[in-house]
Amino acid sequence: MSTSSVQPAGSAAPQPGSAAVRRSEPAGTVLVASPARSPATDHRAAVPVLDYYLIHPPRRDEPEPSRPAGLLVEEFGLGADRSAVRLDSAGWTPGVLRWHGASALSRELRVDAHLRDRVVGVSRQEAAVVYHQLAGAVLPDEETLRGYFDGGTVLPTSAPLWLDTARVTAGFAQTRTYRILFAAGPDPDSLAKLLNNAGMTVVPDLADPQARVVAVARRRVGGDAFTWKLRRIGAGAAWGLDVTADLVGGGDAAVAPMLRELTTAARLAGLIPVTIERFC
Repeated sequence: MSTSSVQPAGSAAPQPGSAAVRRSEPAGTVLVASPARSPATDHRAAVPVLDYYLIHPPRRDEPEPSRPAGLLVEEFGLGADRSAVRLDSAGWTPGVLRWHGASALSRELRVDAHLRDRVVGVSRQEAAVVYHQLAGAVLPDEETLRGYFDGGTVLPTSAPLWLDTARVTAGFAQTRTYRILFAAGPDPDSLAKLLNNAGMTVVPDLADPQARVVAVARRRVGGDAFTWKLRRIGAGAAWGLDVTADLVGGGDAAVAPMLRELTTAARLAGLIPVTIERFC
């Protein structure tokens, strides 16, 4: 992605170790390789679980599903405002003695539809079973896996786009809006899984290709209120989950776990998250 040195007035400076970059475009945008990992500003202690994928070999005209050809492990690093600032990853393939950094593969996954067709999001438990079958060993713990991350990918960020600086939901101290952007939209099977995984209710005009909001859900976490909407972006070339967080106080401890939960729900439904942006 291209970079820009212009920052809105009053915006925070970029996190150390990352360039000043503009907001990401919808799906298909090329990510920029990072020369080095940034300091730990991603709240891993609050959201410790990594993302796991099985990688299958290229499909052939075979009646039986292919055996996985490898594993990919990823982690979105979150900045102080809980938007994604980087993507780290490691990979493993049978016959290779060590895990290795896989940032190039993670970038390719988000722009190559043929590769996405070969990748399946799974839980850590499922990944551990496959790894034991292929490697005859126990899947390394997550801190060990993080040690195999390479330079990673710095994700484009900017100060939040303040669409309406006065808009705070009545009864709350602050209102934030995030977007979990996906590499492509869901097929019917993935859509059904996502609606179930994320506890969403379909809107009446789902079949209308002009409808932008496809489904919605709400939840209270303590005094905070969250609303998330599955949205077609533009003409449907990109899809995302728009998450509104109405926070009762000055803290935001519930935000990262909620974003993590929804990203996981989408990933296990077959979608590939590209980034998590904050809009206001």
